[in-house]
Amino acid sequence: MRAIAAGCWIGAALALALAGCAQNPYALQSQVTSLQQQQAALTQRNQELQSRSASLDQDNQDLQTQLAQNQRQGKLLQDQVTVLREQLGSTTTQLVQTQQDKQIAERNAQTTMASAKRRVGAAITPNSSLQQNLPALNLPGVEVRQDGDVVRIELSADRLFEPGSAQLRPDAPAMIDSVTAEIERAYPDQIIGVEGHTDNSPTPPQFTSPNQFTVGQAMAVFDYLTGRSRLKPSQLFLVGHGSNHPVVSNATAAGQARNRRVELVVYPDRATQ
Repeated sequence: MRAIAAGCWIGAALALALAGCAQNPYALQSQVTSLQQQQAALTQRNQELQSRSASLDQDNQDLQTQLAQNQRQGKLLQDQVTVLREQLGSTTTQLVQTQQDKQIAERNAQTTMASAKRRVGAAITPNSSLQQNLPALNLPGVEVRQDGDVVRIELSADRLFEPGSAQLRPDAPAMIDSVTAEIERAYPDQIIGVEGHTDNSPTPPQFTSPNQFTVGQAMAVFDYLTGRSRLKPSQLFLVGHGSNHPVVSNATAAGQARNRRVELVVYPDRATQ
C-alpha cells in the first residue's frame, strides 16, 4: 500500500512539475526522469516485499505443521508415561504382596522347626541294640535304603505335591498312610525325621531358596503326620536340605525326579514323653 501511495504522490508531483516548468523543457525532462526512476525503484521494492511476505507465509505454514506434529508426539509420550506409571504401581503392589507372603512363610517355617526341635530335643534316648538290628520294612514300590544307622524311606515329591509347590496332591494321603502304617508297625517308638530334598531345577518363585522350598514340603508332610497318624509329635522333626544331598546325578530327567523327594528317616533312637 505504501508503494502505491508513493506512486500516486509521484504522479501528482509529475503533474505539478509539468504545469510549473512548461517554460523550461530541459528541467522538466530531468525531473520526469528522476520521478520515473523513483517509481521503478518503488515498484521493485513492492515486488520484493510481496515475495518476502509469500515466503513468510510458507514458513508460518511449515511451523504450524511442525507444531501440530510436536503436539501429537507430546500426547503420545504422555500416554506412554501414564501406562508406565500404572504398570509401575501394579508391579510395586505385587512386589509388596510377594515380600509379605515370603515373610509369613519364613515365620511359619521357623515356628514349626523350633516347635519340632523343642518336642524332640529333650525326649531322645539312645537304643544301641536297635542300631545293630533295625527291622525290615515291607513297602513295595517305595525306595527304602539303609544309610549307616538310619533307614531312609523315599517319598517322591512328584507323587506327593502339586508341581512346583508344597501343596499335597489329592492322592498323596493314600501313599503317606501306607508308609506310615508300616513305620508304626516296625518302629512304633523311634525318632522319625521328615527331610525335604529337591533337584537342581530353579526354585519356584514363591520361595526364596531351595532350602525354604524343601522346608515347606517337609512341613506339609509333618503336619499331615501329626494330625492323621498314630505317630506321636515327640517322635517327629523336620529338615529342609534343599538340593544339597542328591541320591543320584541330576544330569538326566529321571535323576532329577529321583532327587525330588521327602524322606522319612528312621533313627536308632527312641522317643519318650
